[in-house]
Amino acid sequence: MFGFILTLFLWFILVIIKLKKSLHMLQQNLYNKGNRYLKWIINNFKKVFLSIDIILVIFLLFLQISKNYVINTILICLLLLVSIIKYINDNLEDKKKSKKPLVYTNRIKRLIVTICILLIIPVILMVKNFNYEISSNYYTRLIILVYLIYFVSLLATIINIPIEKYVYYSFKNKAMKKLKNLNSLKVIGITGSYGKTSSKNILSDILNIKYNALPSPKNFNTPYGLIMTINNTLDKFDDIFIAEMGAYKKGEIKELCDLVNPKYGILTTIGTAHLESFGSEENIIKTKFELIESLPSDGVAVLNMDDDKQVSYNIKSKCKKIWVGINNDKADFVATNIKMNNKGMSFEVVINGEKVKFNTKLLGVPNIYNILAGIALGNYFGISNEQLKSAVLNVKNTEHRLELKNAGDITYIDDSYNSNPVGSKMALDVLNLMPGKKIIMTPGMIELGSKQYELNKELGEYIASVCDEVILVGEKQTIPIQDGLKAKNYNEKKIHITNDVKEGFKIVERLKTKNTYVLIENDLPDLFNE
Repeated sequence: MFGFILTLFLWFILVIIKLKKSLHMLQQNLYNKGNRYLKWIINNFKKVFLSIDIILVIFLLFLQISKNYVINTILICLLLLVSIIKYINDNLEDKKKSKKPLVYTNRIKRLIVTICILLIIPVILMVKNFNYEISSNYYTRLIILVYLIYFVSLLATIINIPIEKYVYYSFKNKAMKKLKNLNSLKVIGITGSYGKTSSKNILSDILNIKYNALPSPKNFNTPYGLIMTINNTLDKFDDIFIAEMGAYKKGEIKELCDLVNPKYGILTTIGTAHLESFGSEENIIKTKFELIESLPSDGVAVLNMDDDKQVSYNIKSKCKKIWVGINNDKADFVATNIKMNNKGMSFEVVINGEKVKFNTKLLGVPNIYNILAGIALGNYFGISNEQLKSAVLNVKNTEHRLELKNAGDITYIDDSYNSNPVGSKMALDVLNLMPGKKIIMTPGMIELGSKQYELNKELGEYIASVCDEVILVGEKQTIPIQDGLKAKNYNEKKIHITNDVKEGFKIVERLKTKNTYVLIENDLPDLFNE
């Protein structure tokens, strides 16, 4: 019996190690929303099924032949120990590369409880009814359970669906009741394929010059995120609530609108982000316009006239439409005389018949659109031109969105939050303004469906026209960018490929000169590590 208890002890250690990894991937894949976790398992077949514990599966064949309890116990303990040591070493390496660790939220804790029940019940039955003669059967069950731990986590997620729905609806009802009691609160929704978080933060900085405006924090753009913000942060002293709204499929923006009931809406830019989950560009467009179609007849929509997808859309909502733009002088708020350097930007806008000059520390044309949207809504809310000028001048950089960071001889342009076909080229335009050696470090763009290769190759071609050195993170992942660089006859000696972003920073240190600018374009989550 001692041998079996030792086996269980080692087995539990291996389970804990593998369970942490599976929960980490489950969390990063939105708890299998849209089967994302299941797709990750399929796409990472080697990581999941051909890891060190494959030796335990092979050992199952031996168990069918050998019925010797002592030999079986010694062998399984040795194999478990080898697997534990290998996983610990692998986890130490992964920790060095890890960008966002597992967060032990209440949902994760509930999952752990369910998983423990699923695993402990069969173990208790084995111990209670232990029989030396059928020990090989016990070991077979233990091996299968630990080997399939990724699927045990998935099963626990499915089992917990009713619990999570109950938790969700209880918090949702609380949030909706709270919003209903805040009668004078103005609610603004912001959505789009790109620039939602930047637009939200810029709008907040502009409106806060006169009002108490509360934006949803960071990228809290899901129902859970908005519910948490409303329940934990929003209070009676807030005049305005700015809700960022994200989506992966049709109907999700409508769900968010039904939750917060915005009267005002900003649509940034519509593109191909998350094309894989949406299925088509038409679905993306319809989903983004769910915000505008949800606005009441006395509401206000701020739209981008330089975005053909917005201009051509047949808007059914009777709300007031305010158009902003740079290239279309028919827009209500048009940025003209744009000047840009490595310190910031300036531009002019005619507001209520007065030409107003704005200065900002922000970089990149996308931010001009975001500022224009803020100016448009700020003007509608009665903020004076002088107040708008002051607010725009003091708008802060959004973290990881074209954020300048100085590190000695190196200035990093941190655009690592997410990358898209429009934003990546705009970021390269910003890099091109810089007076020094220009380097890009990128893993490329993801979730672009059938267009992923084509758009990443185009990115590679554009990189070739701007950058002195290129650092690509992910040898297989960046093949389209490599092909784009080759198509432009880019010097292969200037292309540096690594599978570890931290190694990429070491390469930067080797390549730097007295005045070096490094664009960090995208930083993929851990589930994309090669």
